[in-house]
Amino acid sequence: MPEALTFDARLARAKFRAWHRGTREADYMIGGFFDRYHSQWREAELRWFEALLDEDDVDVMAWALQTQPVPPHFQGDQIELMQRLDYVDIPR
Repeated sequence: MPEALTFDARLARAKFRAWHRGTREADYMIGGFFDRYHSQWREAELRWFEALLDEDDVDVMAWALQTQPVPPHFQGDQIELMQRLDYVDIPR
């Protein structure tokens, strides 16, 4: 049975997954959200984000842009922070 990852190892894995989504737009949105907020996270917030990373980018981006309803299990403070979009910094 594999050993459970530490919180810090899970954060490192989440950062990699957040910044390697497959499209530049998703990288900036999901990776930028990670960069802005991960230092404030505890277990519940990290678990929420890990679950979010398992979702399709198109869905996550639609929830963040508020063009699709957010599923009940993702509703709350975290998605509201994501919907602000004030963390997206697109390099020139």
